[in-house]
Amino acid sequence: MSLGRRMNEASPRHHQPRSALTGIGLPEDRQARIAARRAFVNLKRTYLAAVESLPGPRADWLRFQIRHAAEPADLWLLRAAVFAALPGREHGAERDSLQRGIDSMFPSSRFNSGFAPLF
Repeated sequence: MSLGRRMNEASPRHHQPRSALTGIGLPEDRQARIAARRAFVNLKRTYLAAVESLPGPRADWLRFQIRHAAEPADLWLLRAAVFAALPGREHGAERDSLQRGIDSMFPSSRFNSGFAPLF
C-alpha cells in the first residue's frame, strides 16, 4: 500500500456516529481533567517529599520510580514500598502526610475502623 493512499484513509474515530462524539471537549470536562492532574501532581510531590531525606540505593530507586510515575495508579503501587522505607517514629510526619495524600486521591483506600494505628 502506498504512502499516499494510507494518508487518504480515514482514521477509526471518523467511523463513529456523530452522537458518540457529543460532549467531548466541554469546559467542564477540561476543568475536571485539570483538577485531576493537579491532584496527581500534588500526590507525587507528597511522595517525593516523604522519601527526600532517605539514604541508600533503595531510596534512590523509589525516587526514580516516583519521578517516572505517569498516573495515580503508579503511585498507588508504590505506597507499600514507600511506607516500608519510612520506619519508626522519626518519619511519622512524612507517613501522616503521605497517608493524607493517598486518602485524598483514593478516598476508599482505607477501612475506617475507629482505631488509630500505633507507629
